[in-house]
Amino acid sequence: MCMRRACAVFALLLIWAVAGWAVAQEPAGPAPSIDEPVVQKLSPTQIVETGGWLMYVLALMSVLALAFVLFFFFALRLGQVAPPALKTELVGKLKSGSLDEARTLCGFRPSPLSSITRAAIDYAQSVKKAEPGLLKDVVEAEGGRQSAVLQGRTQYLLDVAVIAPMVGLLGTVFGMFQAFNTVAHDLAKANPMILAEGVSKALITTAAGLMVGIPSMMFYAYFRGRASRLVAELESAATEVLTSLTGEQSDELPGQVQT
Repeated sequence: MCMRRACAVFALLLIWAVAGWAVAQEPAGPAPSIDEPVVQKLSPTQIVETGGWLMYVLALMSVLALAFVLFFFFALRLGQVAPPALKTELVGKLKSGSLDEARTLCGFRPSPLSSITRAAIDYAQSVKKAEPGLLKDVVEAEGGRQSAVLQGRTQYLLDVAVIAPMVGLLGTVFGMFQAFNTVAHDLAKANPMILAEGVSKALITTAAGLMVGIPSMMFYAYFRGRASRLVAELESAATEVLTSLTGEQSDELPGQVQT
């Protein structure tokens, strides 16, 4: 349900951006009779051609952003990070002393919780008597690594959100340079209408960059909060697993994952 709502929001944002661009391309009124009227509505193909090769770069970035959004909706879920059913099975096997079975279960159900549990079991089996303090350090180290991976993934979407407007601004600078350079070398083209047309075309890449960057930034903020909540759930699950492995009370051996 959450994925459907987010996809609907993303679709609405795209429709809003495209509609805004279409309105911006509508003629404001009758063209003045100075020289040749050049105000016209641009088709999507003409927009891409006018924006230049950087429009293809922005198109690729938009595809990457959409791919990241879909991937995060799948990956950043409790069932992928700390499955409740897996936690229950691991706790039961650890309390009964079935370390080998618990380790095998982690191999069949890969997840951050499985990695933390497997690291704890490996340490417990490598020594005759596991020290609670060292076992807690092992869990914290692996938990910190898994938390960094979870939260670090969302940075890719932030990179797209930051770079896309900069690429669009770069295209605008190139376009304005070409427009003013043409006027500078040909006084016959020093017409305000022609110059305004060149500048408006140069701004196409900036608009395209913002159309990619704004939705990407919004989804990054959403997934960042989602990752933080999942890290908290992972901390709780790791604490329960560690308590089951040591057989001690959680208030004596908290062992929470440090992010």
